[in-house]
Amino acid sequence: MSELSDKIDQVVAVAAANAAATDADGAFPAATVDALRATGLLSLVTPAAHGGMGLGAAEAADVVERLARVCGSSAMVACMHFCGAAVIAAHGSAAANRSVAEGGELATLAFSEAGSRSHFWAPVSTATAGDGGTIRLDAQKSWVTSARQATAIVWSSKPLAAEGASTIWLVRGESAGLSVPAPFNGLGLRGNDSAPVTAAGVVVSEADRLGADGGGFNVMMGTVLPLFNLLNAACSVGLMEGALAGAVAHVNGTRYAHLGSSLSELPTIRAYLARARVQADMAGALWRDAIAAVSGGRADAMLRVLQVKAAAGEAALDVTATTMRVCGGAAFRKELGVERAFRDAQAASVMAPTSDVLYDFIGKAICGIPLF
Repeated sequence: MSELSDKIDQVVAVAAANAAATDADGAFPAATVDALRATGLLSLVTPAAHGGMGLGAAEAADVVERLARVCGSSAMVACMHFCGAAVIAAHGSAAANRSVAEGGELATLAFSEAGSRSHFWAPVSTATAGDGGTIRLDAQKSWVTSARQATAIVWSSKPLAAEGASTIWLVRGESAGLSVPAPFNGLGLRGNDSAPVTAAGVVVSEADRLGADGGGFNVMMGTVLPLFNLLNAACSVGLMEGALAGAVAHVNGTRYAHLGSSLSELPTIRAYLARARVQADMAGALWRDAIAAVSGGRADAMLRVLQVKAAAGEAALDVTATTMRVCGGAAFRKELGVERAFRDAQAASVMAPTSDVLYDFIGKAICGIPLF
């Protein structure tokens, strides 16, 4: 796997070199995506039979975690790409998969809607049969990562004709009728181009359906949720690691001139960092166990999937806040990078499924109550 690790290192180096500008300008991390494309990592979860790397959740999580250490925006773009590409891998045509593997498609998910809020599994957008086997999609999607950049959008709607909560479609990013009402200008993850997307009479075909009509719930829960939660947690874990590295470097390198001692020689500073390190390690251990549970098909895999995003997201809030505290006024300077990780970490707990929704699911699961 050293070749894969070397490729990830190449991409991380590009992301790190552009991270400050990505955040300051709210610029999409195009150079990172180009590096993912050049190394073939955009095809990481695409089956080898279609020209992809044929790898899984563990390798995708490694990419996202290592990117998040240096650039949260790049990590989230990669997270959503791998989730979209995984749906295409499981339910898309050979041509669609080859396009990801050979054409370097950038994928994303379009599930969130204002009408269903964090209940992403219950879209209110519609699919209507048209002439000649065409399908018309109309929607107000509330948050789509890489909204203006993605070329392959995994899209949810109400079923066309079948029973069920939803149907999933592959929508081309250049489709007529797609529009982004306003660019993203957020607190954190400023370069991930997460924005509302409107569909007004977007035309697809039956061949663009990913899974059965009415089978969207199974796609979301069976393919998307496990991978998304693992990768979202990977982002949180990476942000914690990046923030802690920055904080440790700062307190070791900053000195009291009149005492001739560093900040790290203060017991209070060390105690704060120790608690943050414990929190990060606990979240990281759960994250790695969740990956093992999913990869190994363990009986507790779904419980771990529900736990890991909430646990890592909540830990990242605490750990990055602690790094801000121990770095003091210096943490408010952009060049240290700690405040960027702090801002980026705010997203996970409110990104569907939110931490509050996940805690409810976890409670149901351990009490033997059906989740839905």
